[in-house]
Amino acid sequence: MSLKVWMNGKLVDKEAAVINVYDHGLLYGDGVFEGIRAYNGEPFRLEAHVARLFRAAHHIMLEIPYTQQEIRDAICQTLAANELKDAYIRPVVTRGVGYLGLAPNQTSNPTTFIIVDQITMYPDEMYANGMPVITSTVCRNHPNAVPPQLKSCNYLNNILAQIDAVNAGVPEAIMLNVDGFVAECTGDNIFLIKSGKVRTPSPDQGILEGVTRAAVIEICAEMGMPVEEGVVTRHDLYAADEVFITGTAAEVIGVNKIDDRVIGEGVTGPITKQLMAAFHKLTRGE
Repeated sequence: MSLKVWMNGKLVDKEAAVINVYDHGLLYGDGVFEGIRAYNGEPFRLEAHVARLFRAAHHIMLEIPYTQQEIRDAICQTLAANELKDAYIRPVVTRGVGYLGLAPNQTSNPTTFIIVDQITMYPDEMYANGMPVITSTVCRNHPNAVPPQLKSCNYLNNILAQIDAVNAGVPEAIMLNVDGFVAECTGDNIFLIKSGKVRTPSPDQGILEGVTRAAVIEICAEMGMPVEEGVVTRHDLYAADEVFITGTAAEVIGVNKIDDRVIGEGVTGPITKQLMAAFHKLTRGE
């Protein structure tokens, strides 16, 4: 069965889901998107994701031609049409078709589409033993350039950092902010555990406040381990007992090495394992 894509209000075959080459989302990355997981046929924290999509669109003065409820309904419709229980969902809104110029007021109606497909996770071995990461040479965008709260279609900042990871032979890279403090990874938020205390960079450190990040902070509070949000240095990570990352695709996964420095015992730590199990229970009932 060919996958179905929701395209401007209609479900079409994947092969027919095409975009005009003059669309500013393609020409300039002028648009916004979300990444959403579905578990057992239900999108995880759908309202939070769609609300963040609309906040980002509002920031760049892009008017989505649908209500939040209509987008939520369209996501559920597309998920059901593709008959996938566990899936990755990508709603995207671009500025629309325009001319070969930057002016956003020279475009026509925004293009809105929703993709539902299978998700590629990290190998099971990495979830059991942790993953190695590096610190990228590419710093996170300055908040006054492209605010990190915007999940925009222009992801070149993250891609350049991911190139560092690829060249180093690791799956992820840590990005520092313009002040040299830890911000986040190329597609994930990062946490550390030291002496039983959980810490993570605060929103003012140049991060996208992930939906999975928020869920993990809630889980930590329920486990009696309130998360401290603030400034995190590279030394803090190197000296941590445990480090883990969170994201829609990654969920919760431990980090066993950073810049060739072994973290803790060099395997996924006990608290990280508890958080992984709690997140599985939250999303899958396991």
